Amino acid sequence: MIRAVRALPLLLLLPALMVGCGTEKSGARTGIPKASSSPSSSPSSSPTPATSAEIAARAKTLGFDPDLVYVIDPPGFTLAQQSVGVSDVGLSVAYISPKNGAVINLRVEPGTMTDANCTTQAVTTEHMTCVRDGNAWYRTGGGDAEYVMAAKGHLVHVAAEQDKVSREVLRESARSLRRPYKSELAVVLPPREFGNGVGAGG
Repeated sequence: MIRAVRALPLLLLLPALMVGCGTEKSGARTGIPKASSSPSSSPSSSPTPATSAEIAARAKTLGFDPDLVYVIDPPGFTLAQQSVGVSDVGLSVAYISPKNGAVINLRVEPGTMTDANCTTQAVTTEHMTCVRDGNAWYRTGGGDAEYVMAAKGHLVHVAAEQDKVSREVLRESARSLRRPYKSELAVVLPPREFGNGVGAGG
């Protein structure tokens, strides 16, 4: 399955990243999709976003780049805490559907992408197809599908098995990309285990 890794500051989040389905010119801007709204419309019950300083402080204790710390809110999926991985390669998180066991993977990692190299850059299978979808790329190959977004020297992948997760759900998941809430920091940036390396969550 296509993997997942890193992230960047909220100021770099570009509005309405993916507008409709279809393709765009190769000169289209790239960026991270607009962050999703809070799960609750009530200010008193809305989760509190972690500040850049809080994210940086926790990431520093792990020797991890804070610009790669992001989460998504796939509709009907739950973050699998034991799946979280942070390393010098980047960030990876899996989200599982309690309904059918389908999995959506978030990966944020260093890298760049253009229309010219979209079918060959950061791929995990041969013969990938790639089309523009707003300011993102939609790629398929080897039974997998993913949205890829690029900004400031890193790539964000939101991927799943093509026959398990629809393109619409994958797009919605990619559009929900955001910085973690304070309550999510310990999950997304888990403590080191046994003083050796970065924990895989849990």
